[in-house]
Amino acid sequence: MPAELARRLNRFDAAMIVVSGIIGSGIFINPYVVAARVETPFLILAVWFAGGVIALAGAFVFAELATVVPRAGGQYAYFREAFGPIFGFLHGWSLLFIIQTGATAAVAMTFGEYLARLFGLGAGSVPVLAVALLLGLSCFHALGIKPGAILVNVITVAKLLALAILIIGALAFGGPTKITLTPLAPANLGTFGLISAFFAGLVPTMFAYGGWQNSAFVVEEIRGAERTLPRAILLGVAIVIAVYLGANLAYVHVLGAPALAGTRAPAADLAQAIVGDIGAKTVGILVVVSTFGFLNLALMTAPRVYYAMARDGLFFAAAARVTPRTHAPAVAILTQGALAAVYALANTYDRLLGFAVFADWIFFALAGVALVVFRRTKPDAPRPYPTPLYPWVPLLFIVAGAGIVLNLFVADPKNALVGSAILAAGVVTYFISRRVRASV
Repeated sequence: MPAELARRLNRFDAAMIVVSGIIGSGIFINPYVVAARVETPFLILAVWFAGGVIALAGAFVFAELATVVPRAGGQYAYFREAFGPIFGFLHGWSLLFIIQTGATAAVAMTFGEYLARLFGLGAGSVPVLAVALLLGLSCFHALGIKPGAILVNVITVAKLLALAILIIGALAFGGPTKITLTPLAPANLGTFGLISAFFAGLVPTMFAYGGWQNSAFVVEEIRGAERTLPRAILLGVAIVIAVYLGANLAYVHVLGAPALAGTRAPAADLAQAIVGDIGAKTVGILVVVSTFGFLNLALMTAPRVYYAMARDGLFFAAAARVTPRTHAPAVAILTQGALAAVYALANTYDRLLGFAVFADWIFFALAGVALVVFRRTKPDAPRPYPTPLYPWVPLLFIVAGAGIVLNLFVADPKNALVGSAILAAGVVTYFISRRVRASV
């Protein structure tokens, strides 16, 4: 009998997967991108608050979906059941070639950059460090899910404590406040320009908030998942919202909006402003630890989607093989790590960020639609944590996702068109593979 996935994760493991899947490099870097796009302190905080509201709406949507369709693969399983196999395939395809691989490569490059800076290494070492980490962690996760989950727990608790110390220190000892509510918006922006800038600011914000779906990828490895997973998603997202709002309040308080927009290392500048050079070096260590934690989590969870696809006959068969001793889909894990390493060598952080957000939010919005579909097709399915204020919460999530995606065609058309081309290639691949299977 073929080996299967084993239920080895508890509620704390699941909650830490949610938090670690969200907090990577985004909160240490992306605030400068947001500040450059919206300019005023009020809009900076408003964008991060709006991102938190959207993330919470998404958490409620995914908490319900996880109980209605408790299968490995998360969104892949939801889309396959709600809309048909092609939609599930396209999500897995985009996860492998755009979303998870792009995000993982971007965070790996950040890891390499900060590690090189800490040890005084040249710029040429950055991609080498990124690739070495991606391949090393892939091999580590081929040993099973529990060792990776323990590492996730330790790193996540450590970085939450470090972030709390940084935020409290900045607000308590950061000097006189620089937060002002006037002007509310830049004078050079009209109504359309303001809306576009706000959605452009949401792109890096939602990249930083994204990741709560990682826990749904491993639902078949969580004990008592029907109740454990929804609680973990909601708790994890609530923790991250508090941390992100606190961090951006600290950035604006200490640095001010112009200085925040003008730096590529806001967290390091914040710490340096409070305690000097030792603070900047400490934040560098924190970024290395945080990005390492995110990569550890990403390479542990996403391959379960390719495993689920292969199990359903929508991906190459080897990806469905589970190692009998470790109960891990080793081939799927190594595939994810190898492709992310290739992306890390070929792209820059900003490009990878826009690349990943484009496809990610297409499928986030589609998850909201899937929830509406299941309310009609599965009215009697168990829902211990139904989405509140239905249908307004999923509608908010759907509209926000659609707005982010459509605005990317205006603000970043190159990445949007490349992402669209990869999705179109996925459609072609699906029908070709289906014809090949039918002729065998």
